[in-house]
Parts: sequence; structure tokens; C-alpha cells
Amino acid sequence: MPNTKGKPARQVVDCRRKDFLTEAEMKRFLDATRDGRHGVRDYAMMLMAYRHGLRVSELVDLRLKDLDLETGRLFVKRKKGSLSTHQPVEGDELRAIRAWLREREKRSDARSPYLFLSERGPMTRQAVNYLVTQIGQRAKLRFHVHPHMLRHSTGYYLANRGYDTRLVQDYLGHKNIAHTVRYTRTAAVRFEGLWR
Repeated sequence: MPNTKGKPARQVVDCRRKDFLTEAEMKRFLDATRDGRHGVRDYAMMLMAYRHGLRVSELVDLRLKDLDLETGRLFVKRKKGSLSTHQPVEGDELRAIRAWLREREKRSDARSPYLFLSERGPMTRQAVNYLVTQIGQRAKLRFHVHPHMLRHSTGYYLANRGYDTRLVQDYLGHKNIAHTVRYTRTAAVRFEGLWR
């Protein structure tokens, strides 16, 4: 579509804004979680959201029974009809979860089935949205951070590590591979070595 000055319109291949955190930005974000009032809980919660590519609804719905500390496994119950899977929990993540569980045990609502609790009971989507925004500001990131960025960050991280599209699809629980291709299509690792 030409513009009014007779010049052809600029073609836009991908008009999306940046919607993920790089590894360096993610490190700053996670470091900033520790500075809040509930740093132990917030660190464990954000690390799990990132490591497992959790949607906010999946994160707030995590139950104690979904976590097996003995085998280091987490049952990720996906929403939106996505593929639910058991996923490994790495050592640093296990340590963060155990630290939170020690704090959690001291609470009056420790019998709650939910893994993550706020001062008023189970975490809500609104509380997580607010928390992620606050952490992003504390991390001095120059853009607004929202919870779904952590899920996208997982996809881009795995793609940049060279993992194939099907594995990323299964890990994130995507029903349709078209939702996964965005990560692997733009992965920098695909272009490495082109100029050797």
C-alpha cells in the first residue's frame, strides 16, 4: 500500500515487540526477586515459572502434591488443553524450593494444598502480575516486564541452546507446533558459523 507521498510502504516482517528476557536480563530479574519482602518465596516462584515455562494460571495452581523432592520432579499441569508432563527440577531450584518450604511451614495456613501462598492465602494472577512488574523495576530493566515474558524466555533459552522444535514444543506443552516455531525460527544459534 503506497503512502500519500508516493513512496512504497515499508514491509514489516515481524512487528512484535521484544517479549522475553535474555539470559543476562533473566539473571538480573532473578537477583532482584531476593530484595523484596518475601524474597525466598519470590525467588523460588519466579525461578520455577522460568525453568518450566509456566503460564501465570499454571504457576498459581501448583500444589504441594505436584512436587516430588525425592526424585527431583515436578508435575506440570498445563492449561489450555496443552500437554502436561513431569519435568526435572535442577539442584539450585530444589534448594530454592526447600528454603521456601521451610518458611512456609511456619505459617498458620501451612496446611493449604497450594505451593505458593500470599499473606492472604493462595497466590492470585493479579498478585503475580503486580509482583513481576515490581521485580522488573527493581532489576532496572528498561521495559515493562509481565509474567508471560518468563514463559517466552524459556522458549528462547531452549531454542538458543539448539534444542529441536519438537522438544521445545513438548517442554512448553504447546498443542500446535506453530506456537513453538517462533522461538526456533529466530534463535541466534541457527545463524552461527555462517561466516566461517
